Amino acid sequence: MEDRAYILVKDLIDDFNLEVIIAPDGFEDKRIYSSDLIRPGLQLAGYFDHFDPERVQIFGRVEMSYLEKLSAADRYKALEAYFQKQLSVVVIARNLPIFTEMAPLAHQYNTPILRTSAKTSQFVSELIYYLNRRLSKIISCHGVLVEVYGEGVLFMGESGVGKSETAIELIKRGHILIADDAVLIRKISDREILGMAPELIKHLMEIRGIGIIDVKNLFGIGAVKDSTVIDLVINLESWDDNKYYDRLGNDGEYSQFFDVKIPSVTIPVKPGRNLAVIIETAAMNNRQKRMGYNALDELDQRMKQQELKDRIDRAKKF
Repeated sequence: MEDRAYILVKDLIDDFNLEVIIAPDGFEDKRIYSSDLIRPGLQLAGYFDHFDPERVQIFGRVEMSYLEKLSAADRYKALEAYFQKQLSVVVIARNLPIFTEMAPLAHQYNTPILRTSAKTSQFVSELIYYLNRRLSKIISCHGVLVEVYGEGVLFMGESGVGKSETAIELIKRGHILIADDAVLIRKISDREILGMAPELIKHLMEIRGIGIIDVKNLFGIGAVKDSTVIDLVINLESWDDNKYYDRLGNDGEYSQFFDVKIPSVTIPVKPGRNLAVIIETAAMNNRQKRMGYNALDELDQRMKQQELKDRIDRAKKF
């Protein structure tokens, strides 16, 4: 059973609008497993230690210029040794023409050759981001993911605590649903995780007493989105009079997915609390903190200034 994430060459072609130059039999169904890229330099000179043929191979102006300076015989020899490694796919940048030696070798070793008009550095940057998103590991969690003022907010909590009902209220207030009930989480960088809905339940919600609703059809296309970066985790729980709840915002809670820590808060739920407004406030406050402003620090500064003023006033009395 295949347990490695992969994308097909045809997905790469469609998503980047690539031109197909060499198309061996079945090339569209070839799989790309690695999120890393290679711009072959030493490989064209014959050095293949630590070389990974599963990576997408990128030829830019530098690589093509090097090959152009070789004699036809040396160029064929270099390219034959290279294509013998059973490459996944080769992409030529800048709309550069391929060498005549490439075509028969690509067919012989079943390697598709594609081309893009983009500059090499631009294409490499976009492709790395794309592959990281598509090929990173995925975990699933029980919760609701909504984008609130541009912040990806993941609510978690026991069934029946009001996650979906709160999400509906937020959607009515103009915010965006990503996923309800099951959220797929993918690591896309050392500091970011991406949340999305399973394909089967995308844009759907379950509301107790009503049943399944289609958010896109009820509220419009602007009410849904396929994915978002998760910026804040909110744990919803039933109010417990015997539990202490943070009133200043200095607990510094985090939730960890993979090895990425995401700011987290716990919000107690009881009748009369407007959870939608509270979550909007939490999202805006989290954005403010990421921008460098913390209201608790402001309060601490004011208290220090007041304490200093009181000391000065006391000193003047003597």
